[in-house]
Amino acid sequence: MTDTTTAPADAPAPPEILHGALVSWSRGQKVLHPSRAEYLKVIRALKDDGFAMCVDLCAVDHLTNEARALVRGVDGERFEIVVNLLSLTKRERIRVRVQLPDGDPTIASLYELYAGTEAMEREAYDLVGIIFENHPDLTRILLPDDWEGHPLRKDYAVGRIPVQFKDAPQPR
Repeated sequence: MTDTTTAPADAPAPPEILHGALVSWSRGQKVLHPSRAEYLKVIRALKDDGFAMCVDLCAVDHLTNEARALVRGVDGERFEIVVNLLSLTKRERIRVRVQLPDGDPTIASLYELYAGTEAMEREAYDLVGIIFENHPDLTRILLPDDWEGHPLRKDYAVGRIPVQFKDAPQPR
């Protein structure tokens, strides 16, 4: 009789999961890959685990980088939110990467959990066009209110604003 409860020796190891999110490692740091629907639940669980500080939140446009490395089971989308959390008690950092589709770049705001993300989310909105649901003031933070578009998107036209350096020779 064959024992079917154990995997064959050459079978791949099951993926690591933390709080329902797939886990990978990058440069010695744990990286979680929750879906957009799981995002807030995973961040809440990490805060409960002692990750009391959000040190960074940014948006990435992968329009020209479809070959980026992702953990098996995560489908790459055009946009990605990257959150870096810190636990001072554990002396540990953890990164969270969430994929957002081109047609609907929206995600929950972390403001209620980490008030310091208010400006970071506004910057991601202003420069990349990510919409943070339930954000208290999702308005531009770096560009004028009447600015059209999001300049860190890979399909944004370059060279719209001429730059003049002080005392630079003028073109003839």
